[in-house]
Amino acid sequence: MPFFDTHTHLDYVAEDLALSIPQLVANAEQAGVSRLLIVAIFAENFEKVTACAHQMPNHLVYGLGLHPLYIQQHTQADLALLEQRLNERDTQCTAIAEIGLDKAVAEISTLELWQKQCEFLEAQLAFAKRFNLPVNLHSRKTHDALSVFLKKAQLPQTGVVHGFAGSYDQAKRFVDLGYKIGVGGTITYLRANKTREAIRKLPLESLLLETDSPDMPVFGFQGQPNRPERLLVSFQALCELREESPEHIAETIWQSSEKLFWKK
Repeated sequence: MPFFDTHTHLDYVAEDLALSIPQLVANAEQAGVSRLLIVAIFAENFEKVTACAHQMPNHLVYGLGLHPLYIQQHTQADLALLEQRLNERDTQCTAIAEIGLDKAVAEISTLELWQKQCEFLEAQLAFAKRFNLPVNLHSRKTHDALSVFLKKAQLPQTGVVHGFAGSYDQAKRFVDLGYKIGVGGTITYLRANKTREAIRKLPLESLLLETDSPDMPVFGFQGQPNRPERLLVSFQALCELREESPEHIAETIWQSSEKLFWKK
């Protein structure tokens, strides 16, 4: 059963573990994770993310975007660079990522910076529509606000709300708009009752698997850099929550991941 890690920061995993991209991919493939999406977070790592993906074109695709956590440093020039890079993109650039909203950090939740977050999100959603690319979305304490932006944007390729943590009603709102829900390490923690219940009840076709490596560690590996092969821990937790067979879960999620994020 092949797996697709739909959200990784593989450039940072390589730094944290002092391993090459080919070695990381080999480790992942040994565990059955044969395809991965690498996402960018700010303009300064566009080139590195692109170069990482180009090392292993049969296994890696990438997305370029401006992450809300770094809203203080993003500039209009960064948006212009993103537009240029998307305009000149190769077939391995399959998403605008990682973009979104964040109100979990007080420092970037001031009225001024919240407004800037919203403006940058709107601009990047407009790029997604123009370039016909899906989005990979960050959302912390902003699910309600994000759903409003997504409803307004009406993207032809939609995307995924990555690393979802929230209620069934919040997740269902995204699913009803045509978006997938990213399932990662959160469901491996028994205390995450609300999120686990949401993932149990959602349509299987709406779910994708991810690691967010080196972030979002799975249970049992707290304090360690996450890595793509630990996608299997989240998959096992998902299988325990769902009624479908593991084979059906794996095949359905693989097909959904391929359709959304692999090279067209």
